[in-house]
Amino acid sequence: MLSTLSPQLRQYMLVTANYWAFTLTDGALRMLVVLHFYSLGYSGLAIAMLFLFYEIFGVITNLVGGWLGARIGLNNTMNIGLLLQILALGMLLLPAQYLIVPWVMAAQALSGIAKDLNKMSAKSSIKLLVADDAQSTLFKWVAILTGSKNALKGIGFFLGGILLSLYGFSMAILLMLLMLAAVWLFSLWRLKADLGKSKTKPKFTELLSKSRAINVLSAARMLLFGARDVWFVIALPLTLASQFGWNHWAVGSFLALWVIGYGAVQSVAPLLSGSKASGTTTADSRLPDGSTLTLWALLLCAIPAAIAVALDQQWHSEYALLAGLLLFGAVFAVNSSLHSYMIVRYANSDGVSLDVGFYYMANAMGRLIGTVLSGWVYQVAGLTACLWISSGMLVTTVLVSLFLPKRSA
Repeated sequence: MLSTLSPQLRQYMLVTANYWAFTLTDGALRMLVVLHFYSLGYSGLAIAMLFLFYEIFGVITNLVGGWLGARIGLNNTMNIGLLLQILALGMLLLPAQYLIVPWVMAAQALSGIAKDLNKMSAKSSIKLLVADDAQSTLFKWVAILTGSKNALKGIGFFLGGILLSLYGFSMAILLMLLMLAAVWLFSLWRLKADLGKSKTKPKFTELLSKSRAINVLSAARMLLFGARDVWFVIALPLTLASQFGWNHWAVGSFLALWVIGYGAVQSVAPLLSGSKASGTTTADSRLPDGSTLTLWALLLCAIPAAIAVALDQQWHSEYALLAGLLLFGAVFAVNSSLHSYMIVRYANSDGVSLDVGFYYMANAMGRLIGTVLSGWVYQVAGLTACLWISSGMLVTTVLVSLFLPKRSA
C-alpha cells in the first residue's frame, strides 16, 4: 500500500512519524521528571526551574540548528535530534542517589537541544516536500503536523504518569529509550539523504534572517508565546493547586487534556480560519496573510484581560478561569497554526532551515521569557498580574503583526 504513494508523501509520513515518536517521549519525560521530583518533596517552582536549561538551549539550538541543517541536510539534523534524546534518556537511568538536580538539568538541556533539532527539521522538511504552487496543501500539512504534535505531547503526559505508576521511574525511562532507538534506526535507513541541504554552504554569519517578513513574524511569535507561558507554565498550575485545592493528578490530567484539545484545534485551523484545505494556486484569496494573523491575534488579546477582571471581582473565579483557559487555548491554537504555516511559506526553499531555525529561535526565546516571568511575577503579585502582562504582550503582538506583508504585496 505504501508503495503506491508518491515519494514526497512517503517522506512526509516518515518525517511526521519521527516527530510523533519524539514528541511522545518528550511529553512523557516531562511528566516523569515532574512527578518523580514532586514525590521527593520539591515545590512547583523548583520543579519548573529543572526545565530552565531546556528552554535556554532551545534558543541556541534553533539558531545554530538551522545553519547546521542547511549545511549537512535535514535528514541528519533530525536523526541527530533523535540520538540526543536517546542519550538524555540514558542519563536518567542512573541509580536514584545519582539523579541530583544539576545532572537532571543537564539531561533536560540535552533533551531541549534534541527537541528543537527535531522540530526545526520536521517543519523545514515540509517546505521541500510540497510544490510551490500548492500553498493550500502546504497549509493543511503544516496544520496536521503541528496539531498532531501537541495532541501527542498531551498523550505523552498521560503516558508518563501511567509508566511511572506501572513500572517505576527507571523502567519507564528504559522502555521509552528502547522505543525511540528503534525509531532512530528506521529513520537512518529510510529518511532521504541530503533533504534540505543548501546548494551553497551558508556561512555562520548568515544565521540571522535578512528577510523583513521573517523578522517581523519572528518578533510576533516571540511575543505570542511569551504571552501564553507567562501565565500558563507556572502561575496556572500553582493557582489550581494552592487556591482551588486541586490535587497533583487533577492538575496534570487537566493540562494534558488541554494540550490534546489544543493540538486538535491546530489540526483544523485551515477550516476555522476560513482558508481552503485544498487547491493548488498561490493566488487563492482565502489563504492566510498578514491581515489574517493580525485579526486572530486581536481576538486573543481580550481573553487574559477578561479572566483577570473575573478573578479581581471574584466572579465565579474557578469557572471563569477554566472557561477562559479553554477559549484562550482554542484561539491561541489557530494563531499558532497560522504562524507555523506563514514561516514555512516565507522561508527560502534553498537553505529553508536557516529561516525556520531563526524563527523558532524567537519562539524558544518567547517561551523562556514567559517561563521566567511566570515564576517571578506569580511569586511577587499572583496570577492576575501574569494575566495582565499576557494581555499587554498580545496587544504588542497585534501592533507588530500590522507590519506583516498583506496579500496585495
